[in-house]
Amino acid sequence: MSAATTRAAKAPRARSRLGSWLDHHVFSLVASLGRMARKPWATGLTVGVMAIALALPLGLWAVLENLAQFTGDVQASRQVSVYLEPGQPIERARGLADELRARADVARVEVRSADEGLAELRRHGGLAEAAEALGENPLPHLLRVTPRGDDAALAASLDDLPGVDAVQHDAAWRQRLARWLTLGERIAWVLAAMLGLGALLVVGNTVRLDIQSRREEIDVLQLLGATDGFIRRPFLYLGACYGLLAGAIALGLLTAADAALREPVAELARSYGSAFRLHGFDPMRAAVAVLGAGAIGWLGAGLVAGHYLRQTRSAGR
Repeated sequence: MSAATTRAAKAPRARSRLGSWLDHHVFSLVASLGRMARKPWATGLTVGVMAIALALPLGLWAVLENLAQFTGDVQASRQVSVYLEPGQPIERARGLADELRARADVARVEVRSADEGLAELRRHGGLAEAAEALGENPLPHLLRVTPRGDDAALAASLDDLPGVDAVQHDAAWRQRLARWLTLGERIAWVLAAMLGLGALLVVGNTVRLDIQSRREEIDVLQLLGATDGFIRRPFLYLGACYGLLAGAIALGLLTAADAALREPVAELARSYGSAFRLHGFDPMRAAVAVLGAGAIGWLGAGLVAGHYLRQTRSAGR
């Protein structure tokens, strides 16, 4: 037989093996879905526990992202407030503003006169009546300076300028806020690891029970020479289906929470003059969350099924 004839004979067999491999994957997936549908109560409990375990870290991440967005303007705002000494004329404030605009480390300077500050107090109430009772405007002129480089160094240099009474700089507050956000992110990772392990154990225990109920079937397959991969495949798909369904339900729970809180949060933000609105998961992150949940289910099922098959192989020897 020629080499060409041999290759021609091997090609159909290779295609047949590939077709059988694909057919078994499809069969394993359909069989797993069928086993889940035949046990709706047990499936619902497993998926529900996993969904809650996944929703907690996902929800915490969503909260942290919204907090980071809400504080983004505060974090990005590096303005330094320069209060002039009381009694300084407005011309001095404007002249100082012109001097600061000429500096390389200053991006922008905004002048707010004492009269403008008093008018703002009148609009918002509170201290306006007390200020008017003094008979004269007690407020100083104010310069809002936006730095171009190091805001801390700029604030230190502005404090030494003549006619400047005080310099207010919120660097320490912004640093504390950044540390709180970093701590929250670390807590989210720790919580995700712990609850992810819990979800993995839930899937593993469910698959273990399914393996125990199919012990005789597995023994027959091993006697017929089936490989561990062939036997393990349906359980892998079962675990992945649990994970994917749990991930989808977790996203549904978070979407419902977002819908319930979005309008009250927007109204609260509007009361502070902000246009902030809650933002949920974008399609890419939602897909990653669901696929990650499926991977957890696949891994949990693979660990349990692999452990059982290694035990049975050892016992058979």
